[in-house]
Amino acid sequence: MGKMLLEAASRWDLNIHVLDPDPGCPASGLTRKHQIGSFRDYDEVLRFGEKMDCLTIEIEDVNTDALRVLERQGVVINPSPAAIERIRDKGLQKQFLRSHDIPTADFRLFDSRNAIEAALAAGEIRFPFVQKLRTGGYDGRGVQLIRFPGDMHKCMEGPSLIEDLIEVKKELAVICARNAQGELSCYPAVEMVFDSRANLMEYLLAPARIDEEKLREAEVLARKCIKAFDISGLLAVELFLDDRDRLWVNEVAPRPHNSGHHTIESAWTSQFEQHLRAILNWPLGSANLHHSAAMINLLGSEGMEGEARYVGFEEILGMERIFVHLYGKKQTRPFRKMGHVTLIDDNEQRAIEKVKYIRKQLKVQS
Repeated sequence: MGKMLLEAASRWDLNIHVLDPDPGCPASGLTRKHQIGSFRDYDEVLRFGEKMDCLTIEIEDVNTDALRVLERQGVVINPSPAAIERIRDKGLQKQFLRSHDIPTADFRLFDSRNAIEAALAAGEIRFPFVQKLRTGGYDGRGVQLIRFPGDMHKCMEGPSLIEDLIEVKKELAVICARNAQGELSCYPAVEMVFDSRANLMEYLLAPARIDEEKLREAEVLARKCIKAFDISGLLAVELFLDDRDRLWVNEVAPRPHNSGHHTIESAWTSQFEQHLRAILNWPLGSANLHHSAAMINLLGSEGMEGEARYVGFEEILGMERIFVHLYGKKQTRPFRKMGHVTLIDDNEQRAIEKVKYIRKQLKVQS
C-alpha cells in the first residue's frame, strides 16, 4: 500500500517519509527518507511524527497513544487516532455500526475461548457462527467459520466477537473518500470472490454484477459509514448481499484497500491519489470508472516458501490491456499477497475468461 501511495505522490513531488521496521520494505525504494523503526513503538512513532506536517497509515496496528500526542501538538493525522482505535478493534467497530443503525450481522463479544464454549453449552449462541479476533487480524488471519461442533478445534483463543453466519450471495466493497471540508465521493461497488482456505480475495469484478438500485444502496451505506466514523481519507466498506437481497456491512478499513487496486488503471482517479487528496484536504478527483475491470491478487503458492519467482510473468505481459503490479516482497509464503494484475475489458464474459487464464498461468513460487 505504501509503495502505491508513493507512486501516486511522485507526480506531485510530495515529500513523503516512511516509518517501517523492514529495511527492504516495498516503499523503501521510492521514499525520500525511510526511518527504520516500528510503527507500533510509542517513542519511534513520536520521533518520526514530530518532523511531519501530516501523517497517514497503511495498516491500523499503529501506536495511537503517540498519535494522540502528535495530534495535540498540531500534526494533521488522517484518519484520526480516535477513528483508528474504533475501527481496529472489531468489537468496538461492530458496536459503533450498531449504534448508528448501520445494518450488520448480530454479534456478541467474548473474552476467551472458554467463554465461547460456555455460551454454546448454555444455548446462548448456536452453530454455525463466525469467530473474529477483536484485534490483530489481517489478510485473512483472525477469522474462523465454525459450522459444526467438530469445527471447534479451529476456535481461536483471545477476545473475540461471535457473529451470526449470513447466507451470502455476493461479497461487495465500496471505497469512499472524504476530505475535511466534507466533500465526499464513492467508487462503484466491486464484487469480490474469495479463496475459502485462506479467507483472502482471489479476484474482483468492477463494477459488481448487481442492479443499479443495489449499487446505489451500497453507496448510500458507504456514505453513511464514512460520515459516522468522521474519516478524512478513504474508508473501504465491505458488504454482504444475502440470499434475500439485503445488504449488510461486514467491516470497514480506514485506508487504501485491496478492493480498490483496480482503480489505478480503470478509474479517472486512483484510490491512492484520492487518499492523498482527502488527507490533505484538497478537492477530490472523479471516482467514475472509464472502463470495467477485473483485478486478480497474486498470492504465494500453497506449499511454497522462500525467495519469490514469478512463473508465467512474460506470457502475461504479452497480453493487451493487462497491468501487472509486483510489490517487491523478496520472500514468498503460502497465500502471501505478492502483487496483483488488473485487466481492462468492458465485456463481462471475456473478462472472466481472462481472469481464469491469468490465475492458471501466473504463479508465485519459490
